[in-house]
Amino acid sequence: MENMILKHMDVVRGITISILEKTTEEAANITPKGFNNNIRWNLGHIAFIQEKLVFGLAGEPMQTPESYESFFGAGTKPADWTEAAPSLEEIAKVLKDQAHRIKEFMPHQFDKQLITPFTNKAGINFTTVGETFLFSFYHEAMHVETIKQIGKAAAAQ
Repeated sequence: MENMILKHMDVVRGITISILEKTTEEAANITPKGFNNNIRWNLGHIAFIQEKLVFGLAGEPMQTPESYESFFGAGTKPADWTEAAPSLEEIAKVLKDQAHRIKEFMPHQFDKQLITPFTNKAGINFTTVGETFLFSFYHEAMHVETIKQIGKAAAAQ
């Protein structure tokens, strides 16, 4: 079962990387009317949150660049950035490296207890690494859909 779940992660991350690779730096910076964030923010947010869900909550070192929390953490937005955000190339590298590290880390970790139980902003409670890892697929897919909606809205403006 673990192998099947890790293969599913590859599918989800492959979709994300494919969208990233089709996005220009210019398009990544557009925040259309009705949105708080842009495509760059959503891609970086996917990387930061998955790092937190899989590694941070398990008490493992987080390896996303330190700046990712201030750029892409919950509640952040491009309108508040005071310096240049990471390039799409850098975000792609982080996403790809992260997937590789997760594949090395996750086998036999699904039942590992989190350092502290975690409740997300939707009120969902998590107690194991496996629970947060599986939730990260939903989170990533939700932001991929947002990226698609931002692209459509930007094209219509």
